[in-house]
Amino acid sequence: MELIQTNRCFDGEQRIYQMTSQALRGKSKLAIYLPPQALQGQKCAALFYLAGLTCTEDTFVIKAHAQRLAAQLGLILIAPDTSPRGEGVADVDAWDLGQGAGFYLNATQQPWAEHYQMESYIVDEIYPTIVQTFPILNHAIGIFGHSMGGHGALTLAWKYPEKFKSVSAFAPICAPTECPWGEKAFSNYLGDDQAEWAKHDATQLVLTMGQKFTEVLIDQGLNDQFYSQLHPETFQQACNKVGQKLTLRLHDGYDHGYYFIQSFMDDHLQFHALQLQK
Repeated sequence: MELIQTNRCFDGEQRIYQMTSQALRGKSKLAIYLPPQALQGQKCAALFYLAGLTCTEDTFVIKAHAQRLAAQLGLILIAPDTSPRGEGVADVDAWDLGQGAGFYLNATQQPWAEHYQMESYIVDEIYPTIVQTFPILNHAIGIFGHSMGGHGALTLAWKYPEKFKSVSAFAPICAPTECPWGEKAFSNYLGDDQAEWAKHDATQLVLTMGQKFTEVLIDQGLNDQFYSQLHPETFQQACNKVGQKLTLRLHDGYDHGYYFIQSFMDDHLQFHALQLQK
């Protein structure tokens, strides 16, 4: 990884790195917050944050206001970009498909398959690089995200429970096979076989793989303008069926944006810190 920007933040450092990815076949940026404990060489727990549609590696670090408490708790925060980018990377004139909308899966259909390998990028490239580069405490790594990134956090957590020891989400797309966002992305990236779609649907993964975590936390605003796309109750029903403990908190007046995320960010950081200590 090449360090291209660093800023002092709550006695830690907010850094931006650039790396050449074999999975994405190009360069990609990721943001990493190192709390003061990590800068002093102390081993820390770490959290991956996956952002939503149209976002970049900058969105979380600027808008979520997570660094203050992360510094106190000694949490390393990792925020990758949401898709491959650059000339030659497939794209369309739509905000919910293409660049900025990678959906954290490995595309199998052209023209997407050449670059859109976000699952492999996160799990096979960023994850081991973080473990090898920074003082991570005994693989104490969690994952959380928002919207499309909440979908990514839930699906990757269930697929790789040996890598991610805790999981939470803000307004995640819980059943993408049942909403227009998911249908559009999956039909383009994965083709028409809905059995393949199910492998990237958090609700279906819970039903097929069962209970994987001590507890899962989801926050959802009831004034969310995209509520009809998210299906948190469907995910809750799946968790109830397999005995997976889920704390689903519904909040009056909150929408889908980062003011909502800011409001409950501390709860999520504390949730992960507690889970990862175990």
